[in-house]
Amino acid sequence: MTAGHSQQNAAVVLLFIHVCFSGGYQLTELQGLCHLCNGTVQNGTAVSQFCSASAGLIDGRCCLLRKENVRDADHVIGLDLSNCSLSRVEDLRDAFNATTIDLSLNPIVNLDDSLFEGFIQLANLILPANLVCPGGNASWDKVKVKGETHFCEGQKDICNQTDYLSLNCPENSLCVPYGPGFFQCSCVEDFRGYKCLREGEFPIIQVFGPLAGSTVLVSILLWVTQRRKAISV
Repeated sequence: MTAGHSQQNAAVVLLFIHVCFSGGYQLTELQGLCHLCNGTVQNGTAVSQFCSASAGLIDGRCCLLRKENVRDADHVIGLDLSNCSLSRVEDLRDAFNATTIDLSLNPIVNLDDSLFEGFIQLANLILPANLVCPGGNASWDKVKVKGETHFCEGQKDICNQTDYLSLNCPENSLCVPYGPGFFQCSCVEDFRGYKCLREGEFPIIQVFGPLAGSTVLVSILLWVTQRRKAISV
């Protein structure tokens, strides 16, 4: 009996460690982005004004908004990395929910459009004057250069632009915007699979039923084996 209880206790401990580690890892990643450079969001800036209007919480260079009833669910809705002496920006994935991002007053030479792939909420992007708006001017309602700053305002829905002839989603699918200049093809209801060619709902029971049954069977066999060993001892 001792061996069986030890196994159960070990499983509980491992599950607890996994939950704690995952939450801690996400929090660490978020803190890394928000404290990428010294200082905090300054009063009067675009991010500061947006954060105040959104009842957000300032943390370093981020404006955070906490989701209700979700543990450790703070997410970035505003990011101010202006005047941070950044020569390049490689990863902003933790800010994919951001509405306003400021990267101005940095010696950035080039900015990859893929950096903002999936940023469907992004409505205001402020860049150094030498950089172009991701997705090109056609991906924004308003583009203007003022002094050393380039403003990209109002992300357009690329799926509604008829001059993009490459938006050829397969039959039984619809174009869905996925950031400035990006889109995805999403299967319509009752279709799924490769190029949305399969009709009907995903066979959850047929796919996961045997898997769940096998898992339960293996667990029972392991439990019986360990119980016999414990009794024999």
